[in-house]
Amino acid sequence: MRIRIVDAFTDRPFTGNPAGVVLLDGGAFPPDSWMQRVAAEVGASETCFAHPLDDGADWALRWFTPACEVDLCGHGTLATTHVIAPSAPVSYRTRGGILTAIPRADGAYTLDFPVARLTPAPVPAEAKEAIGAEPVRAYACRGGIRDLLLELSDEQAVRSVAPDLAAVARLAPYGLIVTAAAKDPAAGYDFVSRLFDPAQGIDEDPVTGSAHTALAPLWSARLGRDELTGLQASARSGLVGTKLRGERVELTGRAVTVIDGELLARP
Repeated sequence: MRIRIVDAFTDRPFTGNPAGVVLLDGGAFPPDSWMQRVAAEVGASETCFAHPLDDGADWALRWFTPACEVDLCGHGTLATTHVIAPSAPVSYRTRGGILTAIPRADGAYTLDFPVARLTPAPVPAEAKEAIGAEPVRAYACRGGIRDLLLELSDEQAVRSVAPDLAAVARLAPYGLIVTAAAKDPAAGYDFVSRLFDPAQGIDEDPVTGSAHTALAPLWSARLGRDELTGLQASARSGLVGTKLRGERVELTGRAVTVIDGELLARP
């Protein structure tokens, strides 16, 4: 059984967000316990499992962190699409609904995802403790993701966050997104973000496509433009293009395969 490690939302190896990708034969998934063990062994923020379908969508797709299955994953969908390498739009049946990926002439892919709903929220004391800073605003995310989104004063504040991961874990079931406007939009991005979710086995996610389903409507409303570019300012870093279309958001990025091997442990 073949397994790839793909770096998503980047065109350079060892940057962006790595994902394991396993394309399965036949029309069913192996036992959940086996997929979870593979994801733990891979150790990336998500490992993706997909098998072909013959009705309703082209593929069934599931995503596992080292600790649990998740409802929505942008970089895993991008990585899976990169492995499939479609010449036309490809659709996935997922826990987050039907998702579509469209290959572009420039080698990037555009994902069609549901927009997250944002509700202004008070800042929990645990969140302030976790980041060691006073947020400007806070939002609860609903829909495909369930995170707490904190807007900070500026880009440097986002880059400087050194979170207390134990405090972040106490926010469960929420992950924690921090964001701010770009210091210099001429640098090639409009806003920055980081995401921490130790309760789901992800201390810091390198580049989170699903978080941009919340970041896109926030910053598009603030900046007055439907098309933006977000920089996730993790150590690995990566760029996510966003475009709002009503209740949907397009996420655009590139990917590169860094490992192509054989998974010897069969289900």
